[in-house]
Amino acid sequence: MTTPRPGLDPDDPWRRPESASGSPADPSVQGTPADVSQPTSPGRSAPDGGYTGPPPTTAPPPGWRPPVHLRPAPPRQLPAQDMIDLDAQEQRAQRVTWTVGAIAGAVLVVLTCLLCTRLLF
Repeated sequence: MTTPRPGLDPDDPWRRPESASGSPADPSVQGTPADVSQPTSPGRSAPDGGYTGPPPTTAPPPGWRPPVHLRPAPPRQLPAQDMIDLDAQEQRAQRVTWTVGAIAGAVLVVLTCLLCTRLLF
């Protein structure tokens, strides 16, 4: 935050800059929305070099599509799945997960018991 200088109005940073004559620019002298002419149709020139609108466009002929140069290969067949083998692998993975969890739980219980005995004795 800047500190205001003594003797200046706090709204000075938001005022319009001074015009060439040295006085603050009067917004009523400058163009207002009522002075702006209505936009013209596309492709025609606007008075006073204003916005002329977007350039005219021409629609493509009906049924037009971009040219296709490469056609993708048809999808391949996936190999058959051995459901019995998949079930066996899932059971082994579940057994490993439960074993790792049990070991981690046992380690946490032992650490908790050690910390509690340190606090009590």
